[in-house]
Amino acid sequence: MSHDDFATEPMPGLPELPPEGERILWQGKPDWWQLAWESLSLKWVIAYFVFLTVWRFIAVYDLMPFQQAIGASVPFLILCGIVVAVLMLVAWVQAYTTVYTVTNKRVAMRVGAALTVTLNLPYTQIANASLALRKNGTGTIALQLMDRSPLGYAMCWPHIKPWSIRDVQPALRCIPEAEKIAGIIAEAAEARVSMPQVARASTVQSGETGAGQRGTTTVAAE
Repeated sequence: MSHDDFATEPMPGLPELPPEGERILWQGKPDWWQLAWESLSLKWVIAYFVFLTVWRFIAVYDLMPFQQAIGASVPFLILCGIVVAVLMLVAWVQAYTTVYTVTNKRVAMRVGAALTVTLNLPYTQIANASLALRKNGTGTIALQLMDRSPLGYAMCWPHIKPWSIRDVQPALRCIPEAEKIAGIIAEAAEARVSMPQVARASTVQSGETGAGQRGTTTVAAE
């Protein structure tokens, strides 16, 4: 299901060229700003430092002149700016190194900044897909697998459904035009799952049956 991409990619986002009959329907990346806002909780970080700044100002206002009280509070705003800048850089790197690929047979996710891994998720292994849509058109498409996912929460973060720690659900996080992409995945998955999977029939000869005829075992089409 996963593939370590230490070799050069023959195609962006995929560790190897798609096999014959597989078509790429869409490729994209997360919106880095939305990724920082949601997965890195940027708004809560900013709110925390604003609270500290106000609390510091109120605490020293009666003990020193107004300008000195402002000066005593400003360091929290400076620290806030540094932390926010670091988080934004992390989100940008995560978005830059990520490639989501939707084909007519699978969803592939090339994720990871330091250690790059490609997750190959065939539609036949996906039980359900859910869309969390935002007002600005971005959204997250979480993919629930049929079998319990062997993927680790830390390995896939932030490309997972938030708080799905015990049952890790890979997710296309904060992608633009999420509703449109969800429709593409739904149509491709429906077509793929309903497509007959023909397996090669094999005949296994056994000993003669009681009727004097040889028995045969045939592997039926899936």
